[in-house]
Amino acid sequence: MATLTRIPARLSADEPPRWYRASWADYLAACETAEREQPDHFQIFFNQGRLFIDMGSEGIEHARFRELLTMIIFAWFSRHPVDDFNCLGGSIIEKPEQRAASPDQVLYIGADCPRWRQGEARRINLRQWRVPDLVCEVGDTTIATDLDEKKQIYLGLEIPEYWVIDVRAARVLAFRLQAEGYYEQCEQSGALAGLAITLVAQTLQRLLRDGNGKTALWFNQQLAAS
Repeated sequence: MATLTRIPARLSADEPPRWYRASWADYLAACETAEREQPDHFQIFFNQGRLFIDMGSEGIEHARFRELLTMIIFAWFSRHPVDDFNCLGGSIIEKPEQRAASPDQVLYIGADCPRWRQGEARRINLRQWRVPDLVCEVGDTTIATDLDEKKQIYLGLEIPEYWVIDVRAARVLAFRLQAEGYYEQCEQSGALAGLAITLVAQTLQRLLRDGNGKTALWFNQQLAAS
């Protein structure tokens, strides 16, 4: 991998992800370029000298699965109330000079959620704010990197729970951070305390034949019946 002045971005969802050697300064420059040229849709990931930029448009199936995640979270908290929660999907979370990522879904539970202040960068600095309770990646053409490079980023950022949604297989892989510093696949969510991952998997399977609205209603009915 060669060091480049301007890191090439993935411009199509059909392209495989490519990681490039880069500095933190390269990452910051890429953020500024992406915010200027395509502010409505870009994802960027940095992990100790390696950078991946995605400026490709979101595919239909990716969007259906991603939006379903938000509906699942809303349905869960409608029946298991908490003081507050915020879904910040698409936000960039970073630990300066080390790692950065822009997950498809970012969930903060509680009132101490990041807030933007005038004059600050429009990113979540994890040296100023606590880590989110849950992050999710929706993988269509990126499933391999979601389970490898991105998983290592979230591990390094000490994200307590990480979900990977495999669009093509309509499955979910959920991981919880262990005290020893590694991710272990889990059968029950810690962030959505008590939610069985098997129910999420069953919900994703229904999305293969139904719309995400109808699927979310089915998920809500299962919660009501439990």
